[in-house]
Amino acid sequence: MVAVRTSGLRVLTVDGELEALRLLVERRDSLTRRRVQTVDRLQALLAELLPGQSKKDITTGQAKRMLASVRPRDIAGKTRRRIAAEELAELISVEAKMKKATAELKQMVLARGSHLMDLHGVGPVVAARILADVGDVARFADRNRFASWTGTAPLDASSGEQSRHRLSRAGDRRVNHVIHIVAISQLRIHTDGQTYYRRKRAEGKRPLEALRCLKRRISDAIFRQLVSDAEAAAEHDTEAGPGGHRGASHVSSAAGLHPHTSTLDQPLPGPAPATLRPAATTVKSPLAATG
Repeated sequence: MVAVRTSGLRVLTVDGELEALRLLVERRDSLTRRRVQTVDRLQALLAELLPGQSKKDITTGQAKRMLASVRPRDIAGKTRRRIAAEELAELISVEAKMKKATAELKQMVLARGSHLMDLHGVGPVVAARILADVGDVARFADRNRFASWTGTAPLDASSGEQSRHRLSRAGDRRVNHVIHIVAISQLRIHTDGQTYYRRKRAEGKRPLEALRCLKRRISDAIFRQLVSDAEAAAEHDTEAGPGGHRGASHVSSAAGLHPHTSTLDQPLPGPAPATLRPAATTVKSPLAATG
């Protein structure tokens, strides 16, 4: 921890590790936006070079093959192909930087003794965003306060005899967004999250209401994991004694953990990760694994 003195007598305490984590995750987000823009430009050029053959979700390998198959003869076509080749080179470079940033984020998350990535659908980018924005989880009195901050606490939207709740638009929007991504990824395959969502739908809840319930479930699981990690770190500090240093295992002791990936961590669309495992204050093995 580093103390930084500001104007007057106010002193701000800054966690250098968390600040580095925040900087890197924002860099990763910037690269993601840059990639989307590059893909859009490349797809537009390929659609003009090869009418009817463009793809919505294109890989660099597919783009290479498509460019290799076209041999324009006019100056406009040749220029278009050259620019497309430059955009492809840009895409390859951006994806390489994204991969490197993701790997670095994973190392930093594990170095903090965090087990957030043991939760289904939470990869390095999601875990890093949560850690960077949450800071000290002790500032939240309970899971309800945490849910209010993440924007997953229910808001009453009842009308007449109908009892309804709606999604909250309050709270930290970045964390709410990553929780939303995790929720959507859990709905794509047969998992506990999908089963939970369907049960809520069977109870008469509308799609957005059922999604709100799932997001709240994820928020609670994240909060429990943050608290568990904080308690483990405190226990380690106590055992280390004076002069000791904080540390934590970089690999969960739970057997059969899935790879630390999520939809946010993949440069291209792919299979969604499984749902959250049953909530607990200790780490348990996920029910399913995805690549």
